[in-house]
Amino acid sequence: MKTYNWAVLGCGTIANELAQAMAKEGRTLYGVANRTYENGVKFAEKYKVSKVYSSIEEIFLDDSVDIIYLSTPHNTHISYLREALKHGKHVLCEKSITLNGAELAKAQKLAIDHQVILAEAMTLYHMPIYKELRKRMERGDLGGLRMVQMNFGSYKEYDMNNRFFNPSLAGGALLDIGVYALAFIRWFMSERPDNVVSQVKFAPSGVDEQASILLMNPAGEMAAATLSLHAKQPKRGMAAFERAYVEIYDYPRAEKAVITYTEDNQQEIIELGKTSDALVYEIRDMEQAVSGCGNEMYLEYTRDVMDIMTEIRKTWGLVYPEEKAEVL
Repeated sequence: MKTYNWAVLGCGTIANELAQAMAKEGRTLYGVANRTYENGVKFAEKYKVSKVYSSIEEIFLDDSVDIIYLSTPHNTHISYLREALKHGKHVLCEKSITLNGAELAKAQKLAIDHQVILAEAMTLYHMPIYKELRKRMERGDLGGLRMVQMNFGSYKEYDMNNRFFNPSLAGGALLDIGVYALAFIRWFMSERPDNVVSQVKFAPSGVDEQASILLMNPAGEMAAATLSLHAKQPKRGMAAFERAYVEIYDYPRAEKAVITYTEDNQQEIIELGKTSDALVYEIRDMEQAVSGCGNEMYLEYTRDVMDIMTEIRKTWGLVYPEEKAEVL
């Protein structure tokens, strides 16, 4: 398979993890662009990146760039996605991929028009443990799905200017951590939920600090998710099937699942992959998709999750500054 040139836009925590994942593969990033050029230079020196762009626009114009990893705040994604996709770049974009479903639909059309791959960097879609569970589901080992339960909570100090609580940075629990919980739910469900109700507690800044969400799809599969930015919870996911239930801890980058078979209460522990290699799996799957090897990047799941989050925020009346000129 061809070796692709990756460039990263933004040089924060995820960009550092991407560079480290490339090193595990015996490779380096080709280029880096950042709002602050000096920080881009420091990043390039640290990871031996050959090219630092003097402006963000240059990353889109470089014909040598095959894939752009977009790691900037999610309220900036759509503007960068437009430029990357219309210049023929494949894009792997951090969560959440856009602010709302309308933005994602526009980005997806651009990707189709320019025949490039667009994907969200949703780690759990690429971890080996989830792929193994999917095989067992498809074989019917677990029986039909009945219920999914999700917990995800972080404790963030009340600082209404940081990205977690700042509406100008599209803060809030739903887009920051709820995207993981809903992706987990969508992975196990056989089809998209079409019946969604929720409750929300707003932070003083006006973004969602805490939420509970109930979902059901046409197949009668149900799910519940609880989210908080001001109360720590275990990152626990549970999927209950007719014949067994599956428990996964530290679920975004999980490497272990416990299956309890309900007929005899026997437990099976599955351990696959490494949490520390999460971005390695994303890189490999993205390159297979770009090469045309048929690897699935699950953009349809990303679209389902984004549409659900958009509808939830609509019921809450939560609109970000960039969206005020748009109709959600």
